[in-house]
Amino acid sequence: MTQQGGSQQDLSGAENGPYLLQSLLEQVPLAEDGSKSDIKINCVEYYDGNLYVGTSASELLHFVRIPPDPDDKNGKPMFISASRLAPAYSEANGGPRYGVQQILLLPRAGKACILCNSTVTFYSLPELTPIFESTQVKNCSWIGGVDLNEPITNEDSRNESDAVTILMSLKKKIQVVRIGEHPRPLKNIDFAASNLSVRRDTIACVADSKVYALLDVEKQLKIPLMSISSLEPPVTLEPTGQPASLSSDSGGISRSASTSQPNRQSVPQSHTRSSSLGGAILGSLGRPQDQGGVSRASLSPDQPGTPQSGPATDKALPEVPSESQARKSSDIAQPAELRPHIASPTPEEFLIVTGTNPEEVGIGMFINLDGDITRPTISFEKYPEQVVVDGGSANLSSSRNGLPDDDEGYVLASLDMEKRDGQRFGIEIQRVDAGNDAHPERHWLFAVGVEPSGPYGIRSLIGSEEMQFEEIVKKLSEKRFSSFPNTMGASVASLKSLDSRTAGSMERLSKEQELFERNFDSQDDESLPDGWETSRVSEGEEFTRRLAKVSTRLVTWSGDKIWWTVRNPLILQLENAFGASNESQLLPDKLNKDAIFGTIARIRSRDAKTELEFMTFRYLRQKAGVLLLGALLLAPPHSELSDAEINALEEIFTDSQLDPRVVLSLIPGARNEIIEGRNGIWIYGGVKKVTEMILRSDQFETISKNSLGNLESRTLHFLRRFLAAWRKMKGFGSVPDEREVFRTVEAALLLVLLELDRRAPKALGRHSPVKIELHELVDKGVDCFDRAVDILESHHRLFILSRLYQSRKMAGDVLATWKRILEGDRDDGQEFQDGEQRIKEYLSKISNQSLVKEYGVWLARRNPKLGVEIFAEDRSKAAKFEPTQVVEILRDEAPAAVKYFLEHLTFGKGHTAYINELIFYYLDIVIGDLKLSEASRDAVMAAYTAYKALQAPKPTYHHFLTANTPEDNEVWQSRLRLLQLLGGANDYNTASIRERISSLPGDLLVPETIILAGRESHHEQALHLLVHKLGDYDSVVSYCLRGGASVFSTPEGTPRRSSDAPPPSTEHQQRLFSVVLREFLSIEDASERVEQTGALLERFGGWFDLDEVLSLIPDSWSVDVVAGFLVGALRRLVRERHEAKVASALSGAQNLRVSYDLITNIDEKGPTKAEAEPPTEAA
Repeated sequence: MTQQGGSQQDLSGAENGPYLLQSLLEQVPLAEDGSKSDIKINCVEYYDGNLYVGTSASELLHFVRIPPDPDDKNGKPMFISASRLAPAYSEANGGPRYGVQQILLLPRAGKACILCNSTVTFYSLPELTPIFESTQVKNCSWIGGVDLNEPITNEDSRNESDAVTILMSLKKKIQVVRIGEHPRPLKNIDFAASNLSVRRDTIACVADSKVYALLDVEKQLKIPLMSISSLEPPVTLEPTGQPASLSSDSGGISRSASTSQPNRQSVPQSHTRSSSLGGAILGSLGRPQDQGGVSRASLSPDQPGTPQSGPATDKALPEVPSESQARKSSDIAQPAELRPHIASPTPEEFLIVTGTNPEEVGIGMFINLDGDITRPTISFEKYPEQVVVDGGSANLSSSRNGLPDDDEGYVLASLDMEKRDGQRFGIEIQRVDAGNDAHPERHWLFAVGVEPSGPYGIRSLIGSEEMQFEEIVKKLSEKRFSSFPNTMGASVASLKSLDSRTAGSMERLSKEQELFERNFDSQDDESLPDGWETSRVSEGEEFTRRLAKVSTRLVTWSGDKIWWTVRNPLILQLENAFGASNESQLLPDKLNKDAIFGTIARIRSRDAKTELEFMTFRYLRQKAGVLLLGALLLAPPHSELSDAEINALEEIFTDSQLDPRVVLSLIPGARNEIIEGRNGIWIYGGVKKVTEMILRSDQFETISKNSLGNLESRTLHFLRRFLAAWRKMKGFGSVPDEREVFRTVEAALLLVLLELDRRAPKALGRHSPVKIELHELVDKGVDCFDRAVDILESHHRLFILSRLYQSRKMAGDVLATWKRILEGDRDDGQEFQDGEQRIKEYLSKISNQSLVKEYGVWLARRNPKLGVEIFAEDRSKAAKFEPTQVVEILRDEAPAAVKYFLEHLTFGKGHTAYINELIFYYLDIVIGDLKLSEASRDAVMAAYTAYKALQAPKPTYHHFLTANTPEDNEVWQSRLRLLQLLGGANDYNTASIRERISSLPGDLLVPETIILAGRESHHEQALHLLVHKLGDYDSVVSYCLRGGASVFSTPEGTPRRSSDAPPPSTEHQQRLFSVVLREFLSIEDASERVEQTGALLERFGGWFDLDEVLSLIPDSWSVDVVAGFLVGALRRLVRERHEAKVASALSGAQNLRVSYDLITNIDEKGPTKAEAEPPTEAA
């Protein structure tokens, strides 16, 4: 009993090539007694669990496949020996013994044909019981020619359809035989000494030792093709590609056992559905073999089946040359004899091989059924010993189904390659369409640990075997991954040793994570059953195991060993193309990043056709991404990734859909944000293995306790883009464990953005792209809210924290955070500009009245002027406060803000109820400052002096004071507001105000005293102060015109009473102007006295009495001073006289009109009779 053992790791020559060798049988018992000998394997065939091995000792070994134990996942099938058969053969000719030359299985007919020592015998399948009364066909050089277009088996079989037609190559002809219940010869074809044939439908491509030809089996037509050896001397043939008839030298198909026997015997025909899928009938069939393969020197003129009659032509084959002719031709140098090779890659094509000699290059040519070249030729390093074609998918044979358009087909050739240390035998592999490439890709396959003494034997079988790749199962089945693989407590320990800014919150984070994993499941609220993890692993392995199967029909042998030639799964090909012979070469310092990028480039534009390919591409991208990320973090400077490679790495991760938590497990400073959940992180086993290898490496250990601050900016930007891309998938529902994934992603992204923002140039300010992205992240809200709060607190980014609170409409926390910033708590971002104004605006947008009151009072204490606006806001969403309520609140909690609130009510809202109180606030400020500060008193007096010194024309003192009052001087601003209120038509207590003002020494508050004097009708005092203290002559005139109601005009925003006082009378105004005249005449400066008096009389002369003026004007003054006044007075007198005349005339006319109307009315009515009243008694 021989067990199938070994693995592709042990036996394959180049695992990144398209094929692997897996052991089928080791130590095949070639000798019955087990002794060492020169016995070799000549041919191998397999069908339906039965393996047949033909040896050079003329024995046929039969092995039966025993499947592995279903419970043993790693079990291998076993092959036990069923029988050792010695096929019968004829020794009549005394020729050489080649052993078992061919095994032709015909499953449709249930028969087997064995060619042993040029004798064909027939057996039943599968036990190889002799049939057809031990019929033999002798002097046969080859059997085969089964139509490859027909199915191998026929389930709905009938008697006639179970028969299979084969071709037998006899000495001078090819005999067509139909194998069914009995062998039935059909016809003979004149084609001498043929030794190989492959048939598609009725067209067979055949060869003898010299040339190839196409035969039409039904019509018996021939198309000669090229010679096997290009050195072969030309022969007279019909033009290539033109059909020629094949005449038969007998009237029927011979059933004799051998044409060399005078007595013909009935030959029971053997079955043969010869080649397997995609396999061609190899040149070894019907030829003696040496050292596991067919020897090139085995062809000899006296060998049965050798082309003694020369190449085939379109007429009857010539007679065998005479001995003299043979001796003459032998004197001429003959070209080396080459074995013909024919295969059929598609139903419309044949592959034939030509060359010059065994040591030179061989050429493979593809022809169609008409003999025309169909595609570019391919070449072999040397002329091959054996050739097979394997096409389509790995479990389909090209000999039946051809090469699908979307799959590759391969040509495998057994040959030897010259090495420095000598010859080395192996199998050369190239694609069928390799001729299209200028430099076609070739692969070399050989068995590791085996040094064959001769070429490998290779054959395409009629049956197939399904191979199980446990290595693929290990790579593609999902396993649970831990971001801290060393110890269970590693994460907690590392948390405490990381960034000092986060160390304070890490313990709480770990406790929250434990609680989360214990009490929350992303999928449901039910607890996980015991053993769920083991069950999930088993289910995943079973699922992958169903995919990780490859079917093969190729077999290779050498010496006493037989291997399956298995199509190398794509995952193993591409993974081995990473350029690492062992795991240590995948570490960052030894990683071949160019090989990895090249491998990923090969699959970038390739679409997966099967589920296994889909998983393969994703696995390769994930593994490549992890390896390249390790190189990005840990590679030495001379091997670091370029910016273009980092961009390519980002694309790899995006396409791979690798759980971002796996990526973050490699990032110091971010790996502690990973939330695994109860279900954990599940990734491909191969990805898990390589990730844990990096995590356990000494290189990673040296950086594992670093923070994000130790990473390069380009690495951080890579993480930013990667995590942002993942965050865009939030809510799609296609992400497993999305709650844990996005909590992790958002926490890590926040850390990365904070670090990048810290490094960003300050000049960019709020226009920094990183800052914009950071704001967008928190503004849209994050799932890891509590963790985000801790991160922002530890990084002292309070303004960003306030925006995070805003995303959840946590108004109280927003205001509390802003309050902390304004009160001096550390905020590294320095983004909270105009903080008090923003608080004021925010309070107007919330509806919580208690928060408005709390922070309104706080702001009023801090900035009284701004704070009071909160309580007077008309557009506030919160319930409005009554003014009296606000005043009481401010008096109790923010006394300094009461004045500003009253100002807002008075000047902003036009309320008059608090004017008197506001006036006293201003008085307290102004009087208090003047009493305490001598500098203030001096400033007031200097202002009076400066104003008086101004030359005419000059503004009023009110405008002068307004223009020269500093905006940031509260005392002077309060004085302006005081003047506004006093000068307005407001009701206030003048006596109390005068009393307060009188407490000041001297005339410090002259404008205020003037206003109060005017209010109390002390006009003479007011005008005296205006003229002599201020010198504000324009205000004097205004005072007179307004009747002393106000010195200053009411500015915009000053409240007015609902009904203003009636305008002053003319008499009152004239009296005031008379007082002004007297005051002007008493101005100390003579020139100013004359100037101002003359101007007053000229401009406002109408308000003065001529006689009074003339009596007051000093006689010493020039008439020019009052000339204007006098001219005006005279004009007024003339005008008044003329007006009197006009009025008198108008009155006379009016009187006449009235008299006329009266007389007219009397005339119209006429007289009226009235009766006399009777006298009264008294009379």
